[in-house]
Amino acid sequence: MDTMPRVSIIILNWNGWRDTVECLESVFQMTYPDYNVIVVDNRSEDDSIQKIKEYASGEIIPISPFFSYRRENKPIDYIEYTIDEAEDSSVNLMFHETTRNKKLILIKNERNAGFSGGNNIAIRYALKNLEPDFFLLLNNDTVVHPEFLSELVKGASYDEKIAITCPKCYYYNYEGRTDITWFAGGEIDLWWYPFYRHIGIGQIDQLSDGINDCDWVTGAAMMLSKTAPIKFLDEQFFFGREDVDICIKTKSQGYRITVNYNAIIWHKVGSSSKKAYPNRIKSVHREYKEIIRMLANYNPLYLLWVPILTIIFLFRAVHFFTKRILNTQRNASDS
Repeated sequence: MDTMPRVSIIILNWNGWRDTVECLESVFQMTYPDYNVIVVDNRSEDDSIQKIKEYASGEIIPISPFFSYRRENKPIDYIEYTIDEAEDSSVNLMFHETTRNKKLILIKNERNAGFSGGNNIAIRYALKNLEPDFFLLLNNDTVVHPEFLSELVKGASYDEKIAITCPKCYYYNYEGRTDITWFAGGEIDLWWYPFYRHIGIGQIDQLSDGINDCDWVTGAAMMLSKTAPIKFLDEQFFFGREDVDICIKTKSQGYRITVNYNAIIWHKVGSSSKKAYPNRIKSVHREYKEIIRMLANYNPLYLLWVPILTIIFLFRAVHFFTKRILNTQRNASDS
């Protein structure tokens, strides 16, 4: 390969700058030579944009068990856009050639557009201005291995039918361990609850190296090729199931979905969803609505599942309330 494929890495931030700068530092320590990073801030209220700029200038030092901070790659060049500037189709915001590689682009959104909407903003920007060969959607609560992107691109480049791929994902911290699998590919069965599942979740990693075909991959670290027939997430899924949805659509058109066991990241599982839905009841309700929506799209008999799912999620809500009441009583008796 005479020239390496260019990758646009897209990271969403919403009131999570501490996670974001840890993720960014791991990204800027990668060995892969040709990438740019787009951070879309979904209307944070914690001064995230300023903190990220301070990190890029070398004023904030992220601490992580997975890397040592590198002062020599600071400052990181960055450019900041409002959402109107980034979305204005009449303006070409292309960097000059020397600033297209390993640089940071900040897009400040005026509303929380959700996971799908926020990523779509960056994908549109990249398509118009950066001409990437791959788009990597990366959660801000992840940390990547230095060889992660090299392995991911290498695995995706040998077959143009590989439209979507992802790395093997470990838990960031699973009872003190960092070798416990969170995601190693996904399987889908739209006729039986819970309809989709993670392969290898909660297991000590015993998976071999190489690339494996699967039904879906996680949006926490999803890389789409420029050859992918679908490049945008469905915004009817605000936060959750959009990754399953795009994989179903893509695979139905004859393209491959793969997981690359040679590429590795660590994920702080649940940190994004806890911020988005701190109320457990709202979280359960959101999950219920998104599963119904997904089944309505792909299962012609989805109405048969509605009463069953309603009972399942009502049971989960009652279980939550009961647990909270018991904890409250226990705390009162202890005091």
